[in-house]
Amino acid sequence: MFDSKATLALLLSLFAGLSTLLGTLIVFFIKDKNEKIITFALAFAAGVMISISFTDLLPGAQASLVVGFGKTWGVISSVLFLIMGILTAAAIDLFVPHREFDPETEEKPHHDLFRVGFVSMLAMALHNFPEGIATFMAGYNDLSLGISISLAIALHNIPEGISVAMPIYYATGSKKKAILFTFWSGIAEPLGALLAFLVLRPYINDVVLGASFALVAGIMLYISFEELLPSSRSYGHQRLALVATFVGICIMPLSHIF
Repeated sequence: MFDSKATLALLLSLFAGLSTLLGTLIVFFIKDKNEKIITFALAFAAGVMISISFTDLLPGAQASLVVGFGKTWGVISSVLFLIMGILTAAAIDLFVPHREFDPETEEKPHHDLFRVGFVSMLAMALHNFPEGIATFMAGYNDLSLGISISLAIALHNIPEGISVAMPIYYATGSKKKAILFTFWSGIAEPLGALLAFLVLRPYINDVVLGASFALVAGIMLYISFEELLPSSRSYGHQRLALVATFVGICIMPLSHIF
């Protein structure tokens, strides 16, 4: 069923996806629940998602949709799919509402770190799924190109793993759960590749990939601005949150060096 080309392409996507687990190593060096570390981790995760959306997903979506629709409608459709992703995330958010401020316990909304970590995991999985399809298709058609793409993806999957592992670890105190949730976000990449091989190969085209990337960009932007940034600033370290956001934004483009 699997020829050598398909097997190698699937292995490349598996390598890229599971490199996310390298980001979980940070939880083995942190012991106490420090609000500054939580602030940095959440804001860093927001920066990572914002950077991925604007430097990887949206440009990729526009390039693919321009091929399918031409320049004008390709750009317009990428924005429309981006908006659809934002609206989709907002609709999902209605079913998982924020906790309100409790005047008796003085508990603040956005302090539900498990929820933040969970939606981060979902966002990264949604991002990795079409990325796995793209990695597989590249590796299947051109092995050297697939290797280059998988290495680049592996490098930028490491900070993604940090952004999932940190909130889950601080919410549960469990390294095992931090690793498990990060694994779920990373395994979406080879699952996307496997689906591409078994089912989607006849249907995958530039329009489908472009629409997927733009939708995921919208979802990630919503989670960043609605969940991660407010959560990071709710601990009172606004300047640290700002710095961490910019660190997350700046670190992702560096993976393009490779």
